[in-house]
Amino acid sequence: MKRLLLSLLLLLLTAARPLAAQAPATTLSGTVRDAAGRALPGVNVFLKSTFDGASTDSLGRFRFRTRATGTLPLVVTTLGYLPQEQSVVLDGTAKTLAFVLKEVRNQLGDVVITSGTFEAGDTRRSTVFSARDVVTTAGASADVAGAFNTMPGTTRNGEEGRLFVRGGAAGETKQYLDGLLLQSPYNASLSGVPARGRFSPMLFKGMAFSTGGYSAEYGQALSAVVVLNTEDLAPETQTGISLLSLGGLSLSHQHRAERSSVAVTGDYLNMRPYFGLVPQHLLTAFESGGGSVALRQKTGEMGMLKLYGQFTRQTLGVRLPDAEWPAGRPAGVESGNSYVNTTFRGPLRRGWSVQTGLAATRDQQSQRFTTRDAGTGEEHQQVARELEQSLVGRLVLTNDSASAYWNLKVGVEGLAQRDQQRYQAQRDTLFQFDEGRAAGFAEVNFTLSNKLVGRVGGRGEYSAVLHRWNAAPRVAVAYQLNEKAQLSGAWGYFYETPANDLLLRARAPQALRFERARHLQLTYLRTYQDRTLRVEAYTKAYASLVRYEPGQPSSALTPYDPASYRSAGTGYARGVDVLWRDKKTIKNGDYWISYGLLDTRRQQRQDPVLAVPTFAARHNLSVVGKYWVGKMHTLVGATYTYNSPRAYYNPNDLTGYNAGRLPSFQDLSLNASYVTTLRKNFTIVHVSCTNVLGRQNVFGYRYGPVRDASGQFPGVAVLPSAPRMVFVALLISINKKRPADTTTAPE
Repeated sequence: MKRLLLSLLLLLLTAARPLAAQAPATTLSGTVRDAAGRALPGVNVFLKSTFDGASTDSLGRFRFRTRATGTLPLVVTTLGYLPQEQSVVLDGTAKTLAFVLKEVRNQLGDVVITSGTFEAGDTRRSTVFSARDVVTTAGASADVAGAFNTMPGTTRNGEEGRLFVRGGAAGETKQYLDGLLLQSPYNASLSGVPARGRFSPMLFKGMAFSTGGYSAEYGQALSAVVVLNTEDLAPETQTGISLLSLGGLSLSHQHRAERSSVAVTGDYLNMRPYFGLVPQHLLTAFESGGGSVALRQKTGEMGMLKLYGQFTRQTLGVRLPDAEWPAGRPAGVESGNSYVNTTFRGPLRRGWSVQTGLAATRDQQSQRFTTRDAGTGEEHQQVARELEQSLVGRLVLTNDSASAYWNLKVGVEGLAQRDQQRYQAQRDTLFQFDEGRAAGFAEVNFTLSNKLVGRVGGRGEYSAVLHRWNAAPRVAVAYQLNEKAQLSGAWGYFYETPANDLLLRARAPQALRFERARHLQLTYLRTYQDRTLRVEAYTKAYASLVRYEPGQPSSALTPYDPASYRSAGTGYARGVDVLWRDKKTIKNGDYWISYGLLDTRRQQRQDPVLAVPTFAARHNLSVVGKYWVGKMHTLVGATYTYNSPRAYYNPNDLTGYNAGRLPSFQDLSLNASYVTTLRKNFTIVHVSCTNVLGRQNVFGYRYGPVRDASGQFPGVAVLPSAPRMVFVALLISINKKRPADTTTAPE
């Protein structure tokens, strides 16, 4: 009987096994976010006592199947956050869950690589500069470069308006819009007239400024990068009207649907009436017009497709400082620029996500110069026309769920470019080059402990015009000292092709090399209760800079023989940058103090010896303050900037090359934004004044080609167009759904 029962039991168990094996699978999916609603990648999600589980992708999503049955705990865990468990009934039906993890006090998210990048906290979450920071910084004139010029590491060149970083020329700082390199980020200008950026800061949700040691995904920049990320869906439907006392009108409208938005802008500016009221030393005319369209479409749950197009037309008239023209040499420029950018980002499978884009630029300029015949005194028009066309593409793949301790980013980039310059004087002269550039990069971010993180990457590029490759390794680490402070360090190589004007004229560009800079820097960062202290020491070594062999000028257009261009220039830059920002001490106030100490020398282009470049200052100080006066509904701001004397070349000074020193640059600028309503519509009245004290800043000197009767080369100072600029703006926002709020500072 026992033997019969045992046989029957064994038969039942044997029969049950295939039934269990055929139990229906349960699909578990969901999202993991932090307390602020941000997606958490690389989180481990698994069923306790089983081998079934997955890691979240870059969008915080997970999905896996299990054939386990019954009720089991689902565990969610990652470094820096408190683990969570939730019981799940495994009955063959799909389950969708959402988890919110709480950070532990000493969380990994506070340890980030900040070396060279002006951000407070996690680079994936917040940047120091928002659109509001840019438009409310006194003296910045609502320009991105103008606002970043208040950061340490920069030297403000009032005659240029561009970014000069840590002893580097303006062309050594590159700008990226949604990951794509901008070929023409500034409006057209002439020597001595500051240029403005082409893009309104209101277009961007975040702006990061890295002065060195940046990621391998950014190339073609020897000194710094500006990373601009555009807004996704427009927050709401509204219409904007802007009137400027400078003679400008801007109209905009954005429409928000559930999963898409469209924004259209148009603007026109004519400064002739303003010039009639405020006489200009340099400018004689300025007129511009343009428009833009931004389309946004959400795809799936987390994907985003963006399309942005912009065009501008501009006319500028000036009187260039010239020793042979007492009233200034007449010159002008007419330009037209078109730019189209389309990008897509979204999730793929198995933890991978994609970010890709394509951008096309067409920039056309026509510059006119008046020349005078030395013998007859007759005046002639000389015209230089330039056309630059480029196409940039990029594809980046990221896997954030490969491990809880590291992630991987790989990408490829491509550029096709044609640049032409045609000079029309006594005879036509055409310069042209075609460039095709390919690049690839790979980068790993890893976690060694709860206090130590790192980044290792490399970038390779090929230039068709140079017929050369380069390879750029880069390393960065960060160590958390305590919950308030950390140390970061970065080292790497950075390459850039020679500037367009050199490639246009070089008789043998393939004989040139990539210009190179090696960065090494150490950063101390302390952030606590809206106070940030950042101190950074750095050193840069330059190699393969393009030099001219001095000789007899071949022509006025090419003062040095293009056949003599060679990649033999060198240089260095070293110093200390300090930033203190405080949003806590003064209620309703925000201020920052930045200081940079710079020691730099270089031998480049026409420099006969290693010398201080004319665009660099040894001491650079900026003090920026903003205060919201609630009872007056007014945001007031002030900026003071000081640059120690810059070097310049005086041919009459025989003590040395670039031995002359300009007066120090000093500027005090003020602004105020009054918030009110006009016919129940949100309205801002903005008043701004640059160089309130009217200091006569000198940007350099220009000397004539021949000596005068006294045996000296006559010279003339390069001065601002006017001692100061005052303008008033009326900004009206028409929003039928949201009532105007005049109790908070303007965004």
